[in-house]
Amino acid sequence: MKRITDINLDNKKVIIRFDYNVPIKDNKILDDTRIVKSLKTLNYVLERANKVIILSHLGRIKTEEDKKNNSLEIVCNHLSELINRKIKFCTYDQDVKSIINNNKIIMLENTRFFDLDNNKESSCDDSLSKYFASFGEVFINDAFGVSHRSAASNVGISKYLESANGFLIEEEVDNLDKLLNNPERPFIVIMGGKKVSDKIKVIDNLLNKCDKLLIGGAMTYTFLKAKNMNIGSSFYEEEYIDYAKEVLNKHSDKIVLAVDNYVSDKTGIINKSLEEMNENDIGKDIGDKTIEMFKEEIVKSKTVFFNGPVGLFEEEFCKGTKEICETLNKIDAYVVVGGGDTLNAVNNYTKDHHFVLSTGGGASLEYLEGNGLPGIIEG
Repeated sequence: MKRITDINLDNKKVIIRFDYNVPIKDNKILDDTRIVKSLKTLNYVLERANKVIILSHLGRIKTEEDKKNNSLEIVCNHLSELINRKIKFCTYDQDVKSIINNNKIIMLENTRFFDLDNNKESSCDDSLSKYFASFGEVFINDAFGVSHRSAASNVGISKYLESANGFLIEEEVDNLDKLLNNPERPFIVIMGGKKVSDKIKVIDNLLNKCDKLLIGGAMTYTFLKAKNMNIGSSFYEEEYIDYAKEVLNKHSDKIVLAVDNYVSDKTGIINKSLEEMNENDIGKDIGDKTIEMFKEEIVKSKTVFFNGPVGLFEEEFCKGTKEICETLNKIDAYVVVGGGDTLNAVNNYTKDHHFVLSTGGGASLEYLEGNGLPGIIEG
C-alpha cells in the first residue's frame, strides 16, 4: 500500500478524496465522526501543499431534487470551523480553476452530482476522471468508506496523478489486518443484521479464521430454518437455506445460534423459546438464554469483530445489543466494530468504550472477504 508519507507534497496542488457522507437533518450534521477522522490527513497536507482541493460525495443523486438536499456546503462550513481556517466552497458551474488559483483550501461540490449525467461519477467515467485530475498535481485517497467502489473521484483520478493513501485508510487497513492475520485467540465474530445474502463472502472467510461465530438479528432465522427449527413468522431468506445448511454442516462446532428470542404481542414484549413461538410470532431480538450464551463466549475472547445489531434496537428491541456492547466493554480484548447501525448502538450504550470503530461499512466487510479494494492505492 502506498502511503501519504511516501510522496512529496511540498508546494504541490493536492487533491484529497474524503468520505464526508455524514447524516444531516434540518441542516444540521448529526454525526461528524467521518469529518473529524479526516483531520489528520488534512492537516498533514495543509502543512506542505500549495493548494488543497477537497472532493467528497454526499447521499445518492438520482434527481435534481436530490441535489438540493445533498449539497456539501454545510460540510464545508463545519470543516472550516473545525480547522479554524476559511475553506472556499465551489460549485461546478463556477470557474473552478480560477477559484483554486485564488484560494488555499477549496471544497468542490458533491461529486455524485455528475451521476445525473449518465452516471459518470459512479461508473468511473474517464472524461470525468481527467476533469477531476486536471485540478491538481498529486492525489490522496482517504475515503475508506467508498474504497470498495471504483469511481471517477477515487480510482479514476489515480490513473492520471501520482497518488497515495491517507492516514485514515492506513489506520482502517491496519486495524482490519489484525483480524485477518494471526489474531490473538479466542477470536469471535458477532454477526447481526437482516440478510445472510449481504454477508456470505465475509462469513465464509471469517469462519476459516475465527473460533466462534455468534449469529443474531434476522440472519439467525435463516440458519434456524435450515435446522428445521420453529421460527414462527420471523423473516428468513428461503433462497439461502441451502447455503445455511452447508455452512452449518461444515462449521457446526463454531456457530452459535439463538435458542430464544423476544417477540411482541398485545401484552407487550415477551421472551419466548423457539419451541414456545406460535405461527404469528416474529422474533425481533435475541432472548435471555441466548444473551447469556453470547456473553459466555465474549468474556473468553481476546479478539472480536462485531458487525450488525442482534435485534431491532431502534424499535425498543435493544436488550441483546445493549448487553453485548456492555459486556464487550468490560473485557480485555481487541474489539473492532463495523457498520453504521452497530456504531450507533455502541455509541449509545457504551459512551467510554475502548473499541476500534471502523468507518467503512460495506468497505470493511469487503476487505474482510479477503480481497483487495479498488480504491486502495498500491505501492
